[in-house]
Amino acid sequence: MSWFSRSSSEESPAATRQDRQKCWESRDQYFECLDAAGVLTAGEEGTACSKSKLQYEKSCAKSWIDYFNKRRVLAEKQKDMLAQSHLQSQEVKRKL
Repeated sequence: MSWFSRSSSEESPAATRQDRQKCWESRDQYFECLDAAGVLTAGEEGTACSKSKLQYEKSCAKSWIDYFNKRRVLAEKQKDMLAQSHLQSQEVKRKL
């Protein structure tokens, strides 16, 4: 049993470098699968990425999973907003 799966009533030891690395690798594999399936929001992929999702959930603490999943959506929204801002600035420059 890894440190990620302990009950909340027990104190968990700090994650080791290897624990963090394993979590990040499983997250990256899961997110690559979501990208390939054309899914932005984790959990909306149905059974498409079940194997990588299971490994991700096994390797990472729930709080980390919540953070990574929210950050994925926010990063995509930020990309869209930055692209729109860039287009608007280009349009203003053309008008000058």
